[in-house]
Amino acid sequence: MVLSVVVFDFDRTIIDDDSDRWVINQMGLTNLFNQLRTTLPWTSLMDTIMQHLHSNGITIDNIAQSLKTAFLHPNIVSAIKSAHSLGCDLRIISDANLFYIQTILEHHDILGCFSQINTNPTFVDEKGCLHVTPFHDSLSLPPHDCHLCPPNMCKGLVIDRIRGSLAESETRFIYVGDGTGDYCPTLKLGENDFVMPRKNYPLWKSICSDPKPVHAKVHDWSNGEELENILLNLVKKISHIA
Repeated sequence: MVLSVVVFDFDRTIIDDDSDRWVINQMGLTNLFNQLRTTLPWTSLMDTIMQHLHSNGITIDNIAQSLKTAFLHPNIVSAIKSAHSLGCDLRIISDANLFYIQTILEHHDILGCFSQINTNPTFVDEKGCLHVTPFHDSLSLPPHDCHLCPPNMCKGLVIDRIRGSLAESETRFIYVGDGTGDYCPTLKLGENDFVMPRKNYPLWKSICSDPKPVHAKVHDWSNGEELENILLNLVKKISHIA
């Protein structure tokens, strides 16, 4: 049996914005973000932003309400639901954070479509403040030495782990992403897999500048309609192999 594993990035792939920056802009913290941007690693910066919001009376519910206004194209919602109903194993690998992703997916009634969400963990402390921690840290995953990825997350290692967990099945990966961090996992894909880079975004530009290292078949997309059409056609193509 051939299993289709569809792996999505989140920011600017499932949603049309960057969820971290969305909250920062919605909460009026752009100036603070710009001041701190070069002084802290990304997850530490987001954790500091969360503490600042909490100290100014912004609750987790306020943050959640902000996240629910981020744009998620209706065709992407239907693509996710359709791929799930066709028996695909849907997963997320994202450098956002768990609270943001779960909040948005639940709001659009698609959280249950995903078997796994790999992202930076979150927790709420005793004072009700949301905290963001790195995906790779001393308590869960060891540090990585991948020069293509930021210190807090190597998406390529996650792809390796997923593939290893499905060793008994014949799998075909479809990777959907847009950013620089999606290049490493793209290089982990084989000639029977597919990568769907968002056109004119960093992943697409990296592939176009040097396609030789990429073994997967490339299908670019620009918007929700194109993502849905291409993804479901690839899923159906894989199903005919079985």
